[in-house]
Amino acid sequence: MNIGEKVPEILGKDEEGREIRLSDYKGKKLVLYFYPKDLTSGCTAEACSFRDHREQLAQAGMEVVGVSVDDAKQHLKFKEKHSLNFPLIADVDHQLVEQFGVWQEKSMYGRKYMGTVRTTFIIGEDGTLEQIIGPKQIKTKIHAEQILEKDGVA
Repeated sequence: MNIGEKVPEILGKDEEGREIRLSDYKGKKLVLYFYPKDLTSGCTAEACSFRDHREQLAQAGMEVVGVSVDDAKQHLKFKEKHSLNFPLIADVDHQLVEQFGVWQEKSMYGRKYMGTVRTTFIIGEDGTLEQIIGPKQIKTKIHAEQILEKDGVA
């Protein structure tokens, strides 16, 4: 996905099996953030940042949806444990991570593997991609604040 492109209407299914559509967020900006894995330290910090700033984001006309390749059961556990107040798409078939180009080769301790590269996409009210925040820019503990600052709200 590139800036200025239309984002697909159907994004996927959340932790409760509900279909998440772009049109569900009509008239709002959508913060679609991709993260590697539920219940890990960085991903938990990032999710809690969005949870704690959900009201400020909503006041700025933004909604948040998280995406990982974990299944719905794992997402439910993650949401309950950390009282997350936004949907998490269970992209188990890797359709969305591949469409957005965040399913890439990674390396840890010299071992190469495929995984989700932490990336956030800001989608405008008209359904086009406005901004991409890459992994080197994201500070997981304050990621929501980073978005609010970039939007001139904080």
